[in-house]
Amino acid sequence: MDLKKFAGEAPREPGVYIMRDTDSRIIYVGKARILRNRLSSYFSGEKDIKTKTLLLNTASIETIIVKDEYEALLLENTLIKQHNPKYNINLKDGKTYPVIRLTSGPFPRVFKTRYIVEDGSLYYGPFTHVKVMDNMLDIIDKIFPLRKCKKPGHVFTKTRKKNPCMYYHIERCSAPCCGKTSAGAYSLQVDRIKKLLSGETSLLVSDLALEMKNEATALRFEKAARLRNAIKTIEGLQESNSVVDFDIQGRDYIAWAAEGLFAAFSVFSMRDGKLTGQDLYRTRSAADERESLEQFITSYYSNDRLPPAQIYLQYFDEMNRENNVLDNWFKAEFNLEPALLTPAEKHHAAILAMVRQNAVEELRRGLRERGNGPALDELKKSLGLKNRPLRIEGFDISHLNGKHPTASLVSFFEGRPDKKNYRYYKLRSVVGIIDDYAAIREVVKRRYKRFQIPDLILIDGGIGQVNAAKGVLDDLGLDYSLAGLAKQEEEIWLPGARKPLRLSRNSEALKLLQFVRDETHRFATALNNKLRSADLRLGILESVEGIGPVRAAELIRHYGSIEEIAAAEPDDITQVSGCGSAAARAVRAAAKLALTEGTASYNRIAADSEQKYT
Repeated sequence: MDLKKFAGEAPREPGVYIMRDTDSRIIYVGKARILRNRLSSYFSGEKDIKTKTLLLNTASIETIIVKDEYEALLLENTLIKQHNPKYNINLKDGKTYPVIRLTSGPFPRVFKTRYIVEDGSLYYGPFTHVKVMDNMLDIIDKIFPLRKCKKPGHVFTKTRKKNPCMYYHIERCSAPCCGKTSAGAYSLQVDRIKKLLSGETSLLVSDLALEMKNEATALRFEKAARLRNAIKTIEGLQESNSVVDFDIQGRDYIAWAAEGLFAAFSVFSMRDGKLTGQDLYRTRSAADERESLEQFITSYYSNDRLPPAQIYLQYFDEMNRENNVLDNWFKAEFNLEPALLTPAEKHHAAILAMVRQNAVEELRRGLRERGNGPALDELKKSLGLKNRPLRIEGFDISHLNGKHPTASLVSFFEGRPDKKNYRYYKLRSVVGIIDDYAAIREVVKRRYKRFQIPDLILIDGGIGQVNAAKGVLDDLGLDYSLAGLAKQEEEIWLPGARKPLRLSRNSEALKLLQFVRDETHRFATALNNKLRSADLRLGILESVEGIGPVRAAELIRHYGSIEEIAAAEPDDITQVSGCGSAAARAVRAAAKLALTEGTASYNRIAADSEQKYT
């Protein structure tokens, strides 16, 4: 593996990276807020002896994408404890993160702990930031006051305490020990706490909002204010994390991504409430989605890798479930009946979304490593080209109602953008008019009158644009290969053709042409936006009496932006433009007004212009 190249192409997402040696043993596990930046840092600048040693012993790197840096930290911690990597030994302290425990039985308690006891209690977390957990417990303490007693024997007997403790009097305990609340009322509060800790907050917030309104109507403003603050805090709470939970039942999450004949499968395994690992596979398959899934599952599970009790899938056909071949296969092969599920709960859906993101990234990585050679070969065959189109140049014309006519040229080499050879052309023959054919003729002539013909010229448009380019190239006496790609139906037009060529939507050749075409449009749009933006700024200045086009252009050239003009002194504006002091003050005022009040109008004008922009 080319480690430096892998690092440069790593995803720009939070996650964990795993370094392995030549025997595929895990030697280091790290986390990153942006994986590409962190991995690339290993290969830039001077490194200390520890980092040099690590890289010297690293043969391959894997990445696991997660939702955020918090989940990356939890997963890193889990993997380090599971695999005990050689170069993590002295870097991690084995710290266990705190959780919130809701005890079992009648009249449960809620509190924070670092220990898991399998006695029927429910656990929520873990929390890497203790302050967040303390805020959560404080909300529960103020709104859903459960008992504080650690030895609640008297609660369950007929003998009750006569007087409640201090917590009852400060409204931090409902005092079930003194019969101040019923089991039903207490259970209702516990159910609300479960919803809060599980992230099911929408109905809870609605209930609290209604209660807050009632308290305010009853003039109990202090209680209403506490409820208001609690609602704000609840609404700001993040969802539970996806890499650690306290569901000890074994689960696998399987997701996939496909493009053409190529697919990537990703499997996350949750054991004892923790994400213990990821498996990634690339494959070729001409089967449909269901058949591909069946083939993968029957290959993945074996006597050395038994299926868990639950398998979550991004898609599963529930039709004819009684005769489902996978259910029958699991029963016949392992005498097991795992539940094949599509996630109904938000927590499982979030994990599966993360698994699919990793599958998508693995597919992209596989396609990058495979390269564009097959696409170029298919393009040569489909278009009847003499040579493999190693160099492709694409053109696009853009204007705004005939104003600011520009052309963009993008260059691709071996199927990849070659940005150092991108070019802009400000068109001269179509200023003030709309004539795409004339624009194509101008830019093609200006380009190939001086530069070498590429293996393929791609025009953004149909047969009219293609024939316009053909006429110029014929006049220049050049030997060329030319095609046009029409946007609406993605039809390919060849010079002089009476009907277009249509390739499969999954065709790699078509996808490459689409990439070139879309890149030409993006590149042309960037220049036209700059020209239009400058034009709008000039209009703002020219609206000031005494400032004409020449002075407005000079101000923009000197200051560079409306922001700088708004911050300039009137005397400086006078010196730059040669206008009077009154006009200079008006210029600065117009610039400030444009910044404070004109933003919405500017954005509206730009949006309207973009719709007309072709």
